[in-house]
Amino acid sequence: MITAGIDCGAKNTKAVVLKEGRIIGKAKVLTGFNQDKAIRDSLEAAYISAGVSAKDIDRFGATGLGKDSIKGTVIVNEIKAMSRAARFFFPGARIVADVGVEEARTARLDEKGSPIDFAVNEKCAAGAGAFIEAMSRALETPLEEMGSLALESNREISMNAQCVIFAESEVVGLIHARTEKKDISKAIHDAIAGRIVSMIRRVGVDERLVMLGGMAYNQGFLRSMQIQLGIKKILIPDDPEFGAAVGAALSACE
Repeated sequence: MITAGIDCGAKNTKAVVLKEGRIIGKAKVLTGFNQDKAIRDSLEAAYISAGVSAKDIDRFGATGLGKDSIKGTVIVNEIKAMSRAARFFFPGARIVADVGVEEARTARLDEKGSPIDFAVNEKCAAGAGAFIEAMSRALETPLEEMGSLALESNREISMNAQCVIFAESEVVGLIHARTEKKDISKAIHDAIAGRIVSMIRRVGVDERLVMLGGMAYNQGFLRSMQIQLGIKKILIPDDPEFGAAVGAALSACE
């Protein structure tokens, strides 16, 4: 069986193609203002990557903010999608966190990989990747350099993680106080990690933690997470931002 999974997010739309439970193609495009176009473009690119055509797809699964606009698909809620993906990549996974641009979620899994408790942050960008994007502009530092910059510092600076606007004011204050950029960057990553860690603690801390979403690429964020959780390693699959799309495709197999 060949299935396709679509994760239509606020910033990017991701698509994957699975054949007999194996990833054979994937693609990502900017969502923009036209979700339908983003979905079509991502699927077409994923088909090319997989060497298949639309007629070869037996079933479709959809998740993400734009899932309800996708016709003829198995609609999969985000918690189930990320849980399926976590267990697919790491069969022993018991906790999964998915941190994207606009939202963050975490769930505890039972021994079969089904979610039994979860927490969601969808009201404030301070708990998602948009926080880092806003702070990179305030620091006049490229977004892709923020994580590595944070790794250069061991200084502890408290920062308000409840609101992007307040945090940005704090960053400006630290800049005026001639605080080094590396120390400010670490404070920023510690702050967002603190928000995610508090969500994880609500469902339970476990060493078998899988991280999905675009923030899984950010090494500064991952270090802050490990320190605050007191764990040695966070499990990260290849291309973690495709996790929810993989989960949607797996759910379509059902």
